[in-house]
Amino acid sequence: MIRNAARLWTVLIPALALLALGLSWGRELPGALVVLVALLLAGAVLAAVHHAEVIAHRVGEPFGSLVLAVAVTVIEVALIVSLMISGGGQTATLARDTVFAAVMITCNGIVGLSLLTVTLKRRTAAFNAEGTGKALATLATLSTLSLVLPTFTTSATGPAFSGPQLAFAAVASLALYGLFVVTQTVRHRDYFLPVARDGAVLDPGEHAPRPSGRTALTSLGLLLVALVSVVGLAKVESPVIEAAVSSAGLPQAVVGVVIALLVLLPETIAAVRAARRDQVQISLNLALGSAMASIGLTIPAIAIASLWLDGPLLLGLGGTHLVLFALTVVVSTLTVVPGRATLMQSGVHLVLFAAFLFLAVSP
Repeated sequence: MIRNAARLWTVLIPALALLALGLSWGRELPGALVVLVALLLAGAVLAAVHHAEVIAHRVGEPFGSLVLAVAVTVIEVALIVSLMISGGGQTATLARDTVFAAVMITCNGIVGLSLLTVTLKRRTAAFNAEGTGKALATLATLSTLSLVLPTFTTSATGPAFSGPQLAFAAVASLALYGLFVVTQTVRHRDYFLPVARDGAVLDPGEHAPRPSGRTALTSLGLLLVALVSVVGLAKVESPVIEAAVSSAGLPQAVVGVVIALLVLLPETIAAVRAARRDQVQISLNLALGSAMASIGLTIPAIAIASLWLDGPLLLGLGGTHLVLFALTVVVSTLTVVPGRATLMQSGVHLVLFAAFLFLAVSP
């Protein structure tokens, strides 16, 4: 009975969220309805996590992590583009702020929480350094090409790419991400499977019955409904978020951080759940895969959208963020290389995440 109630909840919430989206789209909402829409948005996020995990269980790892990473990134891309179209010149840095926030949240926040969850219980967290190292190298390259280089190029004014440079960054990002997906799912799939403490590769779904094809297809449909609802309701809530940030006297970059925190909530929940099952590799796949998808798919989408967007597109990071990014890459490399992590590494990542949040509010 409890299981049936849970299944009913994951069906009703996306439907109610989609209904709320239809009723609230293009309208200014009173306070009570803003709260209701926010609750339905949160419920749609949780429903999306559930249905993504059902699909992941059906297709297996690392395909499952890829499904959720791409699904979350679709939310992010759609939300960024829609806000930039409606926001004009005030959203010139929104893509940069949101993508960089996604990198910091995943590499420090999600990784730190996942390692903390495991090391508090098991003392050490074991994972496959070969696969995680490849993911980290790809992420560092994508981030540098898209977010660091615009600060130092001279063809355009400010921390921005010229048209040809943006086109190159978009093609390079998409190509690198596509190559990584092939490596993760076809060429070296075993590098991205969980490992036991003795180093043996495990298949997380080999002993559990997989959902039927019909169940997986149903979850796929409900996942799409939940994602559309999340994108739309987040757009409905965005004026409230922007007004709250402005009234609090916070920097505009905080809007990007809030958006990234919102869209990465499904990844965070799924990663911590995997860590509780002692499947750290899945947590790292989710974290790094989501950051790569965020850059590899967002930058090409923004490059295409820039053809009709008004105002500049500023992608280059400032000095403070460059320092945080460089430190994150160094710390992440030292965490990944041994293939094992302790409570110390989780603490370092979480402190870096806290520093990012603090400096976003007080730059």
